Amino acid sequence: MTLEERFQMVRVVGEECIQEDELMNLLAHKDEPICYDGFEPSGLMHIAQGVMKTINVNKLTSAGCKVRMWIADWFAFLNNKMDGDLEKIEVVGNYFVEIWKASGMDLSKGKVELLWSSKEINSRAREYWPIVMDIARKNKLPRLTRCCQIMGRNEYDDLSGAQILYPCM
Repeated sequence: MTLEERFQMVRVVGEECIQEDELMNLLAHKDEPICYDGFEPSGLMHIAQGVMKTINVNKLTSAGCKVRMWIADWFAFLNNKMDGDLEKIEVVGNYFVEIWKASGMDLSKGKVELLWSSKEINSRAREYWPIVMDIARKNKLPRLTRCCQIMGRNEYDDLSGAQILYPCM
């Protein structure tokens, strides 16, 4: 695949590409750029999560990218998905992965890395938590509540303390 073809393939998938010249430069100088995606295990998968994510991830890997897929288990826990039961959240996370396999996401070549947020956070807890606490310390409550749309809520919802922590993480 030529550089231009790789660029077009990645550009089609990229939701927000503000600096196209930077993307072109990245693709020209890095054989295997890393793309990030993630999901909160939260119940049944809808068609866009299943089929479209498979199509998009396969486009990225065919363009030479490596995809790191974050399984946001602790975020689902904070957002009270699956009644805040981490065991259920893990089952749902694995269920999503199995659906992607069944829908044709190519996980066999090592081009897609599945990362559980809880394991990654725990492995770097001494680095991670001071940063989260600094973010919490430097932001006012109205700012954090405005950020709650990242978890499918709005600032007028009756948010728990855990849901205020979520944007900081």
